[in-house]
Order: sequence, then structure tokens, then C-alpha cells
Amino acid sequence: MGVEANKQTLDEFDRLLGAEDLSALDRLCLPDMVNHALAPDRPAGLAGTREFLDTMGRRQMTHEGWSQLVVVAEGDYIVQYGSRHGRWHGGRFLGVEADAGDYDRGFAAMYRFVGDRIAERWAVRDDLTMLRQLGALREN
Repeated sequence: MGVEANKQTLDEFDRLLGAEDLSALDRLCLPDMVNHALAPDRPAGLAGTREFLDTMGRRQMTHEGWSQLVVVAEGDYIVQYGSRHGRWHGGRFLGVEADAGDYDRGFAAMYRFVGDRIAERWAVRDDLTMLRQLGALREN
């Protein structure tokens, strides 16, 4: 187990956004994984991660991927930073009605691994830019 194995786990985890089959989560993440990036109304941990990937990743956001990516890895930690692009299919996002459209927003995700499995996840997204790109928020 080491940085390269953790990077491979994270690459596979990233490919789950938009996937039909999420069963790999059980192999990639610890059963008691803590996902600090989940909205407060989602179930905690692995169950909330599965729900997020199912609802957002398959139904509301598609074709999301890295348009720019920097990866820093040391020991049990990996940080991804860059821009993610995708397509929003319309509807409420963070309580704001947003029309369908393409977006590109800043994104940073941090992971802690135990063995070669994800134990914790944090994320910071530039949702304000995304909502502006979708025309949901306008500057005066």
C-alpha cells in the first residue's frame, strides 16, 4: 500500500460519477468512511456518498470531469485541485433554481486513505461561479 495504490483507488473513485453501477464503492472506501463534503440532509458516510453519486452524478450532472487537474500526494493524503466541467440538467441547486447548461468551476478535493481505501473526503467547490454560468445568479 502506498501513494501509487491510493492514486489508483482515487482514479477509480472519480470514474464513479455518472456510473450506473456503484458497487465498487464498497471496495474503494472503508465501511465507516467519513465524507465531510456531503450536504447536511444526506445520510452520513458511505451511504450518503452512494446517494450523492446516484442522484447528482447520474440524474442532474453529467459529463463532469477534470478540465484542469493538479494532484499532490504524500503519505496517506491526496489533494486534487483544478477545474471541473460538466452539464447541469436543470432544477434546484443549493436551493436556487438553475436552468440547464454547461459549467466549468474551480474544485478541490482532499482524501485520507487507510490501506488503499478512502477513509475521509473533503471538498471545496466554486458553486457561485457555476450558478452564474447557468444564469441562476446575476451581477447587478
